[in-house]
Amino acid sequence: MSEYTSNELNEPQDGAAFLGMEVKSAREFVGMTQQQLADATHYKRPYVTKVEGGTLLASENFAEACDRIFERPGSFARLRRRVSERGHAGWFIPYVKLEQEALAVTDYSNAFIMGMLQTREYAEAVFRSAFPRETDEQINGRVMARLCRREVLDREDPPLLWVILHESVLHTVVGDRRVMAHQLRHLMAEVESPHITIQVLPYDAGAPASNLPFNLLMQVDGATVVYSETFGRGQVNDSTDVVTRAQATYDRLRADALSSERSMALIHKIMEEHLK
Repeated sequence: MSEYTSNELNEPQDGAAFLGMEVKSAREFVGMTQQQLADATHYKRPYVTKVEGGTLLASENFAEACDRIFERPGSFARLRRRVSERGHAGWFIPYVKLEQEALAVTDYSNAFIMGMLQTREYAEAVFRSAFPRETDEQINGRVMARLCRREVLDREDPPLLWVILHESVLHTVVGDRRVMAHQLRHLMAEVESPHITIQVLPYDAGAPASNLPFNLLMQVDGATVVYSETFGRGQVNDSTDVVTRAQATYDRLRADALSSERSMALIHKIMEEHLK
């Protein structure tokens, strides 16, 4: 027997498309136009068009506004949370939930720019390389889910995000050079936030303290956990010994990395090289 019901098989695999379909259905049921829904939610009509068309995943605020307008308390907000997870592998969802609740996130990346800071084009190129047999709809669902992770940084009380990128990540051409230039420009814009720090671990720093990427997440209760991945699988570890060793490793990486100012200068230099 299939693990999916007949209704689930008919649902778009793209969570944004599914949510958009539900918004459109509710709007048409009450006889509202897109402009009227835009006015009621305090968004512009093109935004509503993109949401209903599935090219944009509705924001949490928009979903909550739809709950109020269509008198369906919590329905659209819960649906949005559900579909925002559809593009993630099941084993990754626990990490995403920890990320959403964290007071601080520290990340070391030596292959790709971390998901929270990826542009749409960069994320799409990453997924197309990793999943060459998937359809455009499936890839778009993964991209939407990844972009949703950025929303935690837009909260009134966002977590402190500290990212160390190995220099090789900046030189690796993901997608094409235009995509890379846009991605690096995006990183430079992100550090304008007082909540985000980005450092580059340069080639001349020598062998890095870790040959694998990993994250440390500090929770509201003060507990810190380590997240790391093996092939096709991720794990969260709250062992005191593991966390202590990971923190020490991160401190060594941070000590060997360039200052924030020098890191931005290097990112800008590499961005210009991608534009040549």
